[in-house]
Amino acid sequence: MAIVELDVLEDHERFRSELSSILPDGRRRWIYARKPSGIYYTARTILSVVLVAFLLLAPFIKIGGHQFLLLNILSREFVFFGVPFWPNDFYLVALIFLAVIVTIVLFTATLGRIWCGWLCPQTIFMEMVFRKIEWMIEGGPKEQAKRHSGPWTWDRIWRTSVKVGIFFAISFIIANTFLSYVISSDTLLLYVREGPFSHASLFVGLLFFTFVFFMVFYRFREQACVVACPYGRYMSALVDETTVAVTYDYMRGEQRAKWSKADNAARKSMHGTDGEFRRPHGRGDCVDCYQCVTVCPTGIDIRNGIQLECVNCTACIDACDEVMTRVGLPKGLVRYSSQQQIEQHTTSWLTGRIKAYLIVWTLLMVAAITLFAMRSTLDVGILRQEGTTWVTTATGMGNFYRLQIINKSNKDLPYVLNVVEPAGAVITPIDLPKVVHGGQIMKGRFLVTIPTDIATSFDKKLVLSIQSNGEIVKTVTTSFVMP
Repeated sequence: MAIVELDVLEDHERFRSELSSILPDGRRRWIYARKPSGIYYTARTILSVVLVAFLLLAPFIKIGGHQFLLLNILSREFVFFGVPFWPNDFYLVALIFLAVIVTIVLFTATLGRIWCGWLCPQTIFMEMVFRKIEWMIEGGPKEQAKRHSGPWTWDRIWRTSVKVGIFFAISFIIANTFLSYVISSDTLLLYVREGPFSHASLFVGLLFFTFVFFMVFYRFREQACVVACPYGRYMSALVDETTVAVTYDYMRGEQRAKWSKADNAARKSMHGTDGEFRRPHGRGDCVDCYQCVTVCPTGIDIRNGIQLECVNCTACIDACDEVMTRVGLPKGLVRYSSQQQIEQHTTSWLTGRIKAYLIVWTLLMVAAITLFAMRSTLDVGILRQEGTTWVTTATGMGNFYRLQIINKSNKDLPYVLNVVEPAGAVITPIDLPKVVHGGQIMKGRFLVTIPTDIATSFDKKLVLSIQSNGEIVKTVTTSFVMP
């Protein structure tokens, strides 16, 4: 039944039932994208240089002794822009993560898959690093297709060997870079100095991820965006007719037809006039040159409309603008626009749905900023020492306690530990330093002794306070055990 329905589909609707990178028999159709050129490609190239430099250098930049970015999920150590978030700040990390998700949702609903085309590491590395290297080694798409369909000659062998070697080396660098975000750059450099055999299991895991990255950029390529990436799936639930995306202006482009001698004659007759040139015989501005298809890294035809495979890389915009300039037609046949703008020549992106996203985003950002501003510089934890009850001293009854102080600032801070209740209790430090160094977790023990003369009237509730620079940081109420 499905085969029958597929056979009766109109040709211009067939793309909705097929993937551009998969042949009808299920085999992979290899896409040889032509190198684009134009204002958008230049802007993306400049941005990609900045982003790649940021990705490679961020783990090695230190601010106040902290790595610029650290995402150690296993140890729950997070540093954002030099600001450390400790395990007890995990609620802030979760809140920031939610804010980032809502930000992506908001941008997708308003600007489509702008993340995919401009900011996604997969697109940046594939289009701005690996594909450029491939063009340098193997030539343009025609040369690549001809070489790959032919026999394994010496020319093909040495070019493939060089490409594989370079791709694997870059993948190894990428794997090490991502590892430095998890275990910290200092730890990574230490492991490098100690050698791979000192950390064999980690090195094996590093080689595994290197191979994964290599296969993604060498073989999987656009399938990562089309098949594997979940963003393209939920993107379809976020866009509507007001979403701005890379769009073909079919109102202006149809009916498409090849450029002809009649078009040349009509353009010459318009020379020197102020009127806007229009192709004769009711033809649209699309000259059906397929340049927008040949530059597409996912192999789609943007003239079919917004599609799941489109990553908004703008290559088709540059290609179409170049053709429009050659034939003397206005640019923008393919441009950033919305379906509503194309059909009605007006748009209102601030819809009720966008307003709802903005409200949620604003609330999350306000909550995150407020909680971050309100968090204490010193975080204090006091617990009775496990496995102990009480001890008898010369002056009374005593309990052991554990103290943990996290200094979230970059400065060394002194502290004073006092007993608020009961009056007369005495604190005896055990291996407790008097200063908590900046960005460190200080742990130690202390003994609280209650004199015998007040022990009988004591209600077994101990109140302690921590002071730093004359201000009470925290007051803790804990239990005191006696026979």
